[in-house]
Amino acid sequence: MVSQIRTALANALSSVNGLRSSATIPDNPRPPIAVIIPTRIEYDLNANRGADQYVFTITLMVGRADDRAAQNTLDGFIVGSNSVKSAVEADRTLGGVVNTCRVTQMVNYSSVSVGETVYLAAEFTVEVVA
Repeated sequence: MVSQIRTALANALSSVNGLRSSATIPDNPRPPIAVIIPTRIEYDLNANRGADQYVFTITLMVGRADDRAAQNTLDGFIVGSNSVKSAVEADRTLGGVVNTCRVTQMVNYSSVSVGETVYLAAEFTVEVVA
């Protein structure tokens, strides 16, 4: 189920103009990119294994060639019609893969290093019930 949800989230994010998405953690990300990472599972929300709650982190990275341009690019993915939240919540069942989902927060707006490259990034928390 984790792989299916990761893929469904990546597919939802592919609708965001100018953003790549990856259901797996790439060795060499090509920004702007949103990477889906499973963070936590809370089992047995309902009796008899009716549903579990999955929490995913979407790490969105943009290039830092110019600090101001990088921040403006990242800001465009945080709020509005081209945002991570809008894309994920456009179909809360993620194409019928889950019962429901929602983006609950954006945190850690900061620089991150992958290998020897520094990116500007933000993390989004997605709660999924399936």
